[in-house]
Amino acid sequence: MKRSLSFLCRAVFSLFVIFSLLAPALWAQDSLNVRLVGSYDTPSRAWDVSVSGNYAYVADGDSGLRIIDISNPSSPSEVSAYREPGSWRVTVFGNYAYVADLKILRIVDISNPYSPFEVGSYNSPGIIHEISISGSYAYLADELDGIRIVDISNPNSPFEVGFYDTSGVVYGIAVSGNYAYVANFGQGLLILNITNPASPFQVGIHDTPLPGFAHGVAVSG
Repeated sequence: MKRSLSFLCRAVFSLFVIFSLLAPALWAQDSLNVRLVGSYDTPSRAWDVSVSGNYAYVADGDSGLRIIDISNPSSPSEVSAYREPGSWRVTVFGNYAYVADLKILRIVDISNPYSPFEVGSYNSPGIIHEISISGSYAYLADELDGIRIVDISNPNSPFEVGFYDTSGVVYGIAVSGNYAYVANFGQGLLILNITNPASPFQVGIHDTPLPGFAHGVAVSG
């Protein structure tokens, strides 16, 4: 069941990408209240971005992690890069960038944005679609392999402490307080109690209008 769901998701995602490429021409005239102030063309394909202070950290596929100075939004410029083969998700927390290299979570020290370097890594069983950091833990949306909870208190030696099998395909996760909110293709929105990261359990579920077709989640209040 999981594999068939994954195949369907990938097919739908491919159609979404095609539509996205055509979309600007379709809704450009509805965007008169928005104007472009700056841009930076990365070497590869930008999959994800996380902003901290005056820098944007871009997961740029085969070109790795690109660090862009955005102190002047009209003229962004690259200051450095950390090149690993498959950077496609990134979350910045404190002095570290947590980069998903498909199945590998790489922890990159960015205390000096001009000289990033990897300090540790964790090999997940599935493909990492989202990373949410809370305290000393990284919560990974691991596609067919549920939620993986990784202890990052020592960035040099991260290790898994907890796991939750959602019985679906996990694409998104957001953590707030003692709860993890999970976008789970096949079931919708799941809410997990993570008071004890070693033993998460489900406390709520809400099926989305298009049954189970949840790809991302954000929490506010």
